[in-house]
Amino acid sequence: MTQWEKEDEILARVYASNSEIMTYLSQEAEQPKRIDSVPGHLMINRGREEGNSRLYNDYFSDNPTYGANLFRRRFRMQRSLFLRIVKAVREHDNFFVQKMDGVGNFGLSTLQKVTTAFHMMAYGTLADSTDEYIRIGEPTAIVCLKRFSRAIVEVYGDEYLRTPNVDDVARLLQKGEERVFQERQDNT
Repeated sequence: MTQWEKEDEILARVYASNSEIMTYLSQEAEQPKRIDSVPGHLMINRGREEGNSRLYNDYFSDNPTYGANLFRRRFRMQRSLFLRIVKAVREHDNFFVQKMDGVGNFGLSTLQKVTTAFHMMAYGTLADSTDEYIRIGEPTAIVCLKRFSRAIVEVYGDEYLRTPNVDDVARLLQKGEERVFQERQDNT
């Protein structure tokens, strides 16, 4: 091979290599850019602050839109118990503490995260159904449910999630009998 032929071969390899690089870069430019923490997922401005404000004003403010009776019916417990659980979960797992991102925007509040988990458990709702009112996406709702369940077991497991003893069974049977007796009186 002559010197010219060697140089032509090297230039052809460089050109082919550059061609491959340019093809790769153009294909990468056509793919959607990564905007959120999951590749391919786009960030949706859900109005988290608005959702938190609405939730707070509807159920947790000093003068809530929906009173104690509706709270109990919808959450299946009294507000004071709900707030005790919220406090215990927030203190146990830092995930439930509201944080601020690098731009200065607030993330989801503790109430939004815990309410999502409660709604999914109490009503058997789908994770994405909480988005319309609470303003939380499906993947985050699933994480909330998992972290909430784990926190509940870790915080309350020894006291409430144990096998009932003889006294517990007797107490529960007594309550059941009282309720049946009350129902019979109500029906007469």
